[in-house]
Amino acid sequence: MDNNIVMLRKGTLPRLIDEVTEKALTSGSLLPISTASEYVEDNGVRFVVRILSNLVRKDEDRLKRAQEKKRNPFLPYEKELFVADLTPTHIALLNKFNVMERHLLIVTREFEDQENLLTPADFSALWTCMAEYDAVGFYNGGEAAGASQSHKHLQIVPLPLAEQGPPVPIQPLVDETRDTGRITQLRSFGFRHCFARLDLDDSGFPRKPGEQCYALYRAMLSELGMSVPSEAKAVRQSGPYCLVVTRQWMLLAPRSQEFYGEVSVNSLGFAGCLLVRKPEHLELVKKTGPLELLRAVSVSL
Repeated sequence: MDNNIVMLRKGTLPRLIDEVTEKALTSGSLLPISTASEYVEDNGVRFVVRILSNLVRKDEDRLKRAQEKKRNPFLPYEKELFVADLTPTHIALLNKFNVMERHLLIVTREFEDQENLLTPADFSALWTCMAEYDAVGFYNGGEAAGASQSHKHLQIVPLPLAEQGPPVPIQPLVDETRDTGRITQLRSFGFRHCFARLDLDDSGFPRKPGEQCYALYRAMLSELGMSVPSEAKAVRQSGPYCLVVTRQWMLLAPRSQEFYGEVSVNSLGFAGCLLVRKPEHLELVKKTGPLELLRAVSVSL
């Protein structure tokens, strides 16, 4: 690593994101995808379903990448999308095809496989960003969990996830849990998963968030009978999974498949936010029910 690199200064990330976004929009490097939102009630949770209205540019880019033998978009990354050096091991990039504003990719500087388990360095980089503005962090552990790139990257999007209802749609289920630091499950999630509230300080921010979340992450994987990371060497995941992190809690769910019909589900689906490509896919979500859809792409109890 270049010793002259200047790391992110605390309190500057939102401004940097907005400045880079404005320039990237002007240059055409950032290609937002507009959506319309609908809400689907299911067992006390008001899921938000975003309907992608223009996937032509994204599909063309994916085809081009496939023709280039899946060139790694992060090595080298597009300079116009670079936001900040977060830590010695990670950088922040704008999501080129963002559906939500301030959608950041937290990417390892050197290539690491997306199916390698997360490390303390990954959580440190995540919380460098999570400390800057209220957001939900997530990780798609493998292609079957919704990962579209093989280079390790976490993601964060700002809260709220929807214009109506709680900042995180599954909050009604979260509110039913009380114990801090104890691994438990959410009512109505009829599939294998682990949930835990974080230990917060008097300001409502997690105590030692990187260390705390890494310890919980290891414990959750162990509870689910999955491979557990080692600080001594990279460990390959034993199966695909989705991870969701907020300033108050963590959720980890093993996955069995990426799609339900033609509906792709990534980690944000487990927070209550689904994306669909076509109106008929929205009808499938309504007919099936979001919770049943999540159950179908997860691992059975």
